Amino acid sequence: MHISAFKPINLHIGYKSDIFEKNELMIAVITGDIINSRQGNIEHWMNPLKDTLNQYGNEPKDWEIYRGDSFQLSLPPEKALLATHHIKSTIKQSKVHDVRIAIGLGEEKYTSSKITESNGTAYINSGECFEGLNKQTMAIKSNNSTLDQTLNLMFSLYLLTTNNWSSTVSEVIKTAIEHPNKNQQDIAKLLHKSQSSISEALKRGGFDELIKMNEFYKKNISK
Repeated sequence: MHISAFKPINLHIGYKSDIFEKNELMIAVITGDIINSRQGNIEHWMNPLKDTLNQYGNEPKDWEIYRGDSFQLSLPPEKALLATHHIKSTIKQSKVHDVRIAIGLGEEKYTSSKITESNGTAYINSGECFEGLNKQTMAIKSNNSTLDQTLNLMFSLYLLTTNNWSSTVSEVIKTAIEHPNKNQQDIAKLLHKSQSSISEALKRGGFDELIKMNEFYKKNISK
């Protein structure tokens, strides 16, 4: 498996709602694969990945793992960005594995009992975005290229942090995403760690920046 990885944001950019016409169901489709999937024990990433995907829907209608190390997930668009980091924090608890992920936003025109047989612009955008991944291991594509450019620049900077998450940082980030209403002391109890170690891991993992980026993402895709 080969490995694939701000210009200032113009605050006056108008992200218009013409990304999607009225009455169309806007969804997000995440397409990804595992980096270095053939290295180590497959169970080190396969079972945790399934457990994480299960938190967003049912197999195979909402998610599916195919071709051995590739996966696809459909979900509400406002959940997509945090879900990609949830998946990444799951996989990077293994020291030898990482993940490439593409988010596609659009409509779903055909719904099948299997996600890999469903269709619409969300699926097309996700597939094209995934095929375009090179060194940058996370990207997004919608029908609004201006918004895409801004978000992808943000992703490229944040990847400088996430690509270097240790297994410990990944575990803490994953737990924080799964328990958004718990504070650091609560997370420390769940992981049997000190509160100071949780605080340090969240800081090193850029968790506050992730939450801010996620809020920006949710605000602008809904305009």
